[in-house]
Amino acid sequence: MNSLTVRIARSSARHPWRALVGWLVFVALCLAAGSAVGMNSARTADYRVGEAGRAEAMAAEGQLERRSAEQVLISARSGTLGTEAARAAVRDLTVRMERLPEVAEVAAPVRSTDGRILMVEVALRGEERDAKDKVDALTAQTKAVQRAHPELLLQETGSPSISKGVDEQRGADLALSEKITLPVTLLTLLVVFGSLTMAAVPLLLALSSIAAAVGLSMVASHVSPDTGVGTNVILMIGLAVGVDYTLFHLKREREERARSGGRLSSQALVELAAATSGRAVMVSGFAVVASTATLYLASDVIFSSLATGTVVVVLVAMASSLTALPALLTVLGKRAERRAARRAERGRPVRRPRGGSGGRGERGESGGRAWTALLRPAARHPLATLGVSVLALLALVVPLAGLHITEMSRDTHSREIPAMRVYDRLNEAFPQHRVTHQVVVRADAGRAAEVAGALDALTRLTDADPLFSGTPRLRTSADHRVSTLELRVPYLGDSDQAYDSLDHLRHDYLPATVGRIAGAEYGVSGDVARYTDYPAHQNGKLPLVLGTLLLVTFLMTLYAFRSVVLGLIGVMLNLLSAAAALGLLVLVFQHTWAEGLLDFRSTGSIGSRVPLFLFVILFGLSMDYQVFVVSRIREAVLAGTPTRQAVLDGVRRSASVVTSAAVVMTTVFVSFVFLHIIEMKQIGFVLAAAVLLDAFVVRILILPSAMLLLGERSWWPARPDRGTAEPGAQVTPGRPVVDVR
Repeated sequence: MNSLTVRIARSSARHPWRALVGWLVFVALCLAAGSAVGMNSARTADYRVGEAGRAEAMAAEGQLERRSAEQVLISARSGTLGTEAARAAVRDLTVRMERLPEVAEVAAPVRSTDGRILMVEVALRGEERDAKDKVDALTAQTKAVQRAHPELLLQETGSPSISKGVDEQRGADLALSEKITLPVTLLTLLVVFGSLTMAAVPLLLALSSIAAAVGLSMVASHVSPDTGVGTNVILMIGLAVGVDYTLFHLKREREERARSGGRLSSQALVELAAATSGRAVMVSGFAVVASTATLYLASDVIFSSLATGTVVVVLVAMASSLTALPALLTVLGKRAERRAARRAERGRPVRRPRGGSGGRGERGESGGRAWTALLRPAARHPLATLGVSVLALLALVVPLAGLHITEMSRDTHSREIPAMRVYDRLNEAFPQHRVTHQVVVRADAGRAAEVAGALDALTRLTDADPLFSGTPRLRTSADHRVSTLELRVPYLGDSDQAYDSLDHLRHDYLPATVGRIAGAEYGVSGDVARYTDYPAHQNGKLPLVLGTLLLVTFLMTLYAFRSVVLGLIGVMLNLLSAAAALGLLVLVFQHTWAEGLLDFRSTGSIGSRVPLFLFVILFGLSMDYQVFVVSRIREAVLAGTPTRQAVLDGVRRSASVVTSAAVVMTTVFVSFVFLHIIEMKQIGFVLAAAVLLDAFVVRILILPSAMLLLGERSWWPARPDRGTAEPGAQVTPGRPVVDVR
């Protein structure tokens, strides 16, 4: 056995303490490097896509980009709002705000239609993405004015304070997620191994991998900017794959230890596990990396950030399972050997580790009665089992016909955020400020008068349209090349009327006015334009990403098993389980029946990032189960077992570890369902559903049924010779062939 995984494991096993110290030093260096360079957060320009993005770029060129703003509402605590008291509060607030270096402008107060509320809008300087970091200075002044005028009620809201509230809520949610996930994961591993020490190994290695990945992601952010979701995905994926990779390796080592009956040393056992499960971890890990890397093809900063976080944490988790884990297993194994020797000297029986597979009567993987029962339908009636299982998943796919994808707007945030409650009050009192479209026109300076006339004509058209309201605001750059026109819409950003107003602008009014100016470039930006253009951008990239994803999945399976048939089966099964999970997501989140159960308010849609993220991540994670299960089957075939028996034995041998891995992954993903952010809820739910379907339907029912029906044809074009090893494999009497390529 001389593969790369075996050589690495052998080196770690020979010098376990050096390997463990080296791993801890690596984690510390990653964190130190990340702290030294800091996180490079994405800028506003990094988010620009579609027409809205082009319009924003033109506005920025003329220094006319939209400024982030906070709105302060002033009202009486009881009764009517007194004029003198209101004026005094407005003066105090204006003076205080104008002194702040963060503030660009304080607008004149606006009174609501019913006269009960005054609104003062405060525009901030600088980057839109940085505004949330400046909002504390503004809220401090609002609170100071509130203390000076206790008879009034001052409340502040705006995009910056809402973003800050969302970040704080996300942090609290993640803390809750960790409180749920870590104990449940530890309990699951405790049930699997029956030992607190062995149960803690996967969890500790996963947490150390997450720590290293967080540090490395900071370094990587200087190549691919972070959007604020990188740490979230590192926690979610890191805990899932970190525990899984360690679990695969650890279960195989304990199985070999039980089978050897004490005849093999800890180092030899570690090498055997590295030659089998270690290779499976390498293949499945690189499959996750390759699959996730297809997200870069989406040309979107958020997906790039998700991809970077996933790739980094998976590579680090692979490294820990191939270096620190063998060293740790060697240390624990030698301790167990010393304990067994002492028990033998005292004449006491030696305890056998759980997880062995020495015979059909044991509690190990191959002898589990539960798995034998679950496999019975596939073993006795493979065609019927395949048909029923596929039809059941196809039934879950049916709701996909009603899939409605939208960009999750500000209006979808939880009302537990104080700024969101004030935001609702603002929208109710000042409907004309709900939505703003920004029309941007760029033309030669010599055509400035012509552009002004066209925008005036555009204003007359919108004045006659009930979808628009308020007084338009026209601005022109200093060089007269760029002009912007801000148009108000008295409807919420996620309403049909808001989208209709955008359609009127883009397809009717602009072509009839500005569109007639030769050489002029124009576009519409604003929140609604962004919500429209982002899903359209993703839909345009979807064929490229999915096509590449299918090809990568096929090639990785082909490399792992040298079988075109298994490659095609893997692609089809991944598509089926992902589509079924997405259909289930539509059934739950696009309707209201589960709102109370899962604590959400249905938007009647699915977040625009969810489907693509599901397909990419699930295709990668499914390779964990695919590689682990089929590797067991292939080992048995190479050792001389007929394919039919190899399928049944391979699935039984891998069933408990696949189930344990699925439970851990599901626990991690389900914990995200408790988050307040609707898109994160949807991602957690759909990934949990997909993992369960993949582990319990695809790998237990569909895959074995398909392979039993295909028989030897499963391995086409390769035909493994029974009882003989392929090049690079080693045969040990009484043991399965160990493929170490």
